[in-house]
Amino acid sequence: MVFPLSFKDFKSYSFRLGVLALPILITQFCQAALGVVDAIMAGQVSALDLAAVAVGSGIWLPLFLLASGILIATTPLIGEAIGKDQHSQVPHITQQSLWTAGVLGIIGFIVVNLAPNVLGIMGVPENIQPIATQYLHGVSFGFPALAVYAVLRSYCEALGRPEPVTVISIIGLLADIPLNYIFIHGLFGMPELGGAGCGVATALVLWINVLLLATYTSFTKRKQFASTRFFYAFASPNRAQIKKLLKLGIPIGVSIFFEASLFSLGALVISPLGELATASHQVALSVTSQLFMIPISVAMALTIMVSNRFGEKNMMALRQVQATGLIWTVLIAIICMLGIWLFRPQLAAAFTDNPAVMAQSMHLLIFALAYQLFDGWQVNIAGILRGMQDTAVPMLVTLFCYWLVALPLGIYLVRFTDVGAQGFWMALITGLVLSSILLTLRLRYQQRRLRALWG
Repeated sequence: MVFPLSFKDFKSYSFRLGVLALPILITQFCQAALGVVDAIMAGQVSALDLAAVAVGSGIWLPLFLLASGILIATTPLIGEAIGKDQHSQVPHITQQSLWTAGVLGIIGFIVVNLAPNVLGIMGVPENIQPIATQYLHGVSFGFPALAVYAVLRSYCEALGRPEPVTVISIIGLLADIPLNYIFIHGLFGMPELGGAGCGVATALVLWINVLLLATYTSFTKRKQFASTRFFYAFASPNRAQIKKLLKLGIPIGVSIFFEASLFSLGALVISPLGELATASHQVALSVTSQLFMIPISVAMALTIMVSNRFGEKNMMALRQVQATGLIWTVLIAIICMLGIWLFRPQLAAAFTDNPAVMAQSMHLLIFALAYQLFDGWQVNIAGILRGMQDTAVPMLVTLFCYWLVALPLGIYLVRFTDVGAQGFWMALITGLVLSSILLTLRLRYQQRRLRALWG
C-alpha cells in the first residue's frame, strides 16, 4: 500500500508528533521511576522489605494498568470531538469519564485492600506477607486519585497540551523521595513503617499529582482549557456516554493487562532454571522495558493525532499521520537496536556486577534486537487503531498472540527443552511478530472500510 506522504507533509506531521510525544515520554519515565525509587529505598532497609515491596507492586501494578487503560479511552473520544469541531462536547465527555473514574477508584481501593488475602495462596513466604500487606493497604488509598488523574491526563493530552502533566509528574517523582524517607523511618511523628512506608508515600504522591492537575486545569488561562472547562454545570451520570467510554476502554485496559501480565509471568516461568537465569532475564527485561517507553509514547501521541483526523473524516490526512508515525516507529527501533548491540556490556553492567549474570544478560539482549522492532510496530499500530476507536479486535489479537501463543510456547521451550531462558524470549518475539502481522491486517481492513464509508 502506498501512502500519499510528501516530505513536506512528513516534516509537518513529525514536528507535531514530537511536540506531543516528548512530554508524554518524560511523563512515562517519571511514572516508571516511582517504582525504581521505591525499590532502591526499600532495599536500603533490608532485602525482606525490598521483596515485600516487589510483591506488593506486582499485585498493584497490573490493577493500575487495567484501570488506567480503561480511562485512556477518554483521549480518542475527546480527540474525535475536537476533530468534528464539537468543542462543546469536551466538558461532557470529561465529566462522564470522571464519574467512571470515581467508581473504578472505589472498586480499586476495595480490591487492593482485599489482595493480601491471596498472598498465601500465591505462595508468598510468610515472613514477606506482613510487610506486603501493609504496603498494599497504604497504596490502596491512592487508587481513587490514580483513576481521576488518568482522566485529567487524557483530557490535557487530547487537547494537545501534555506539558502540565509532565511538569506535575516530575514534581510527584521529586516528592516521592522525601515522603518515602519520612514513612520508612518514621520522621515528624509519623509511624516507622519500613519498606511498607513506600505504599503510603505512593498514595500521597498520587493525591498530590491529581490535586495539582485539577487546580491547573481549573484556573489556567490557556485557550484550550478556558474554552473546555469541565467543572461548570457538572452533569449527572449519562448512561449512554459512560457505556461508550467502557465499550472503548475495557478492551484497551484488558489488552494492556494481558501484555503486562505476560511479562510479569516471565520470571515465574524461568525461575526453575535457577537464580542465574532468572536474574539475567530480569536484567534484559529491565533494559527493554525502559526503551519501550519511547515507542509507547509515540503510540499515545499517534492516538491523539489519529483521533482528530478520524473526527474530521479526512482519509488523506489520516493516512499521512499513520505513515509518519510508522516511519518513526521503524527509525526509533533501528536506533534502539544499534544502541543495544553497541552497548550490551555497559547496559548489563548497569544492573549487575555478577560476571555470570552479565554474560547471560548480554546473550539475551541479542534477542532484544528483534524484540525492539516488532514490539514498537505492534504498539504503534494499536495506538493508531485506538485513535480510530477500534479496540475490541486488537484486544482479541493481544489475547491470542500473548496468552494462547507466546505464553504456552515460552513454558514449553523453557521447561521442556534445553534452550534455557532464551526460550521465553523466542516465544515473546514469536508473539510480537504474530501480533504485528494481525494488527497490520486489521489496520488495512479499517482503512478500506473507512475509505468506502467516507468516499
